[in-house]
Amino acid sequence: MDAELEGWSEPEGKPPVLSVSQLTALIQGTLEMAIPAVWVAGEISNLSQPRSGHIYLTLKDDEAQIRAVLWRNTAAKLPFDLEDGQEVLCHGQLDVYPPRGSYQLVIREIEPRGVGSLQLKLRQLQQKLAAEGLFEADRKRPLSKFPRRIAFVTSPTGAAVRDFLEVMNRRWKNVEVLVIPARVQGEGAAQEIAAGIQKANQLAQRPDVLVVGRGGGSMEDLWCFNEEVVVRAIAASEIPTISAVGHEIDVTLADFAADVRALTPSEAAELVVPSMAEIQERLGSLKQRLATGLRATYDRAAAKLELLSRNRLFTHPFEMVHDYQRTLDELDTAATRAIRRRLQNAQEAMARRSAQLEAMSPLAVLSRGYSVTRNVERDVIREINQVQPGDEIETILPHGRILSRVESSEPNES
Repeated sequence: MDAELEGWSEPEGKPPVLSVSQLTALIQGTLEMAIPAVWVAGEISNLSQPRSGHIYLTLKDDEAQIRAVLWRNTAAKLPFDLEDGQEVLCHGQLDVYPPRGSYQLVIREIEPRGVGSLQLKLRQLQQKLAAEGLFEADRKRPLSKFPRRIAFVTSPTGAAVRDFLEVMNRRWKNVEVLVIPARVQGEGAAQEIAAGIQKANQLAQRPDVLVVGRGGGSMEDLWCFNEEVVVRAIAASEIPTISAVGHEIDVTLADFAADVRALTPSEAAELVVPSMAEIQERLGSLKQRLATGLRATYDRAAAKLELLSRNRLFTHPFEMVHDYQRTLDELDTAATRAIRRRLQNAQEAMARRSAQLEAMSPLAVLSRGYSVTRNVERDVIREINQVQPGDEIETILPHGRILSRVESSEPNES
């Protein structure tokens, strides 16, 4: 500050005259001496994150606001994302920005209020991945009921793999377990777990089920199973996966992404293979049900056969043949009678029609003493004017005809 004030003088009898830069430097020095590093609580607004890596924001409450900045080195170490409207607690120092003559808080530490930074980071990542659909129920795949090959991505020296193998050997021995070693805690563990998942999917003999997990621990111990690289590797696995992380109360993002969540590694073993004792018990029950069902089917068939054996068809088979023959004879007799009756009715109807025709026949009229006379045109002569003297006429009798010539014709006297 003294260097900044060099060159200014206090005229005799007048107050000192400062340049703008000198005044700004004086203010800056005064602030640095009067207000050391402080903790400030407020709400983030006007958040800006340019490509430089620095983060600019405004901290505000109901009555005031102050500009703040996180330089790139501090911003790169943030364990969670900053958002407008977020309540935070900041630790830093006041600084004056000479080009604008404004002051700002240079933040060295920042944490969310009401929730830890790891929890906030977990919540933000969960929301991000859920929005992408990585936790949707329709993505879940069923496990193989009788797997032959199981891969377990975990620490080969941890208690988790021992518990897992112990339960496996007790429940189902005819299965191959491949342990893919990976650190399950500390820096770089997430990358090793993700690589192990990818390696399992690249095996020539692909496992039927993939288990990812470890034993219990603090939130920090289990944090690698919340890392985005692990969650995405589980979601991208073509092998159905089981997440078996920690104890029953421990929940990680790996649990949401996996096809099945096991509360512990021991429960994962119970989920991945059936119990031999339960299978044997089930088979025994099915065997008993099958035997009971077959016996019931046999009894029903025997009873039905006994009932059929008493049927008249089997006891007196020819009686039924005789019955059918008798029925055929009766049908034949009835048909013959019907045909004769139809024939007689037809003959009687024909006789009636013949008599009618006979009565209407001209020959029948002639047989009663009448005759019919026709002219040469063979028209029946009904009027006298139909013939002239000299015309030839034909007279038809019941048993012949007479040809004659007209000598004369006279009308009847009225």
